[in-house]
Amino acid sequence: MNLPSMNLKGRNKITPEFNMSSMTDVVFLLLIFFMIASTLAKNLDTIDIKLPQAKGKTENRNTVSLTINNRFQFYLDSKQISKSRIEQELISKLKGSSAPAIVLRAEEKVPIDQVVYVMNIANQNSIKVILAVDAP
Repeated sequence: MNLPSMNLKGRNKITPEFNMSSMTDVVFLLLIFFMIASTLAKNLDTIDIKLPQAKGKTENRNTVSLTINNRFQFYLDSKQISKSRIEQELISKLKGSSAPAIVLRAEEKVPIDQVVYVMNIANQNSIKVILAVDAP
């Protein structure tokens, strides 16, 4: 018994070509995302100072930034404060924090006694100090 041969051809032909338009859309979206993210990352520190250079790793924590510039002006985050109010402001900002820490950003030519003054305040109040530096 011989069955008649049927010509079975599919209606949908699969073409081996690859459409690149969706891939380029994804690449452009990633490019835009990283451009925006890098711009925002650079604008985190609003006070422009020249930090000393050192090798090391950067830690990202919820901390308070204390900046000392060459004119001996003190900034808590981006707000200028007087030297006598540093301790009060630090305690109020870090109240309720489980691991209080500050990022100390001292400009390159700031005398060491200004840095030690802030470190003593932090030490007396059990606040960890992270010294900010620029990578070489």
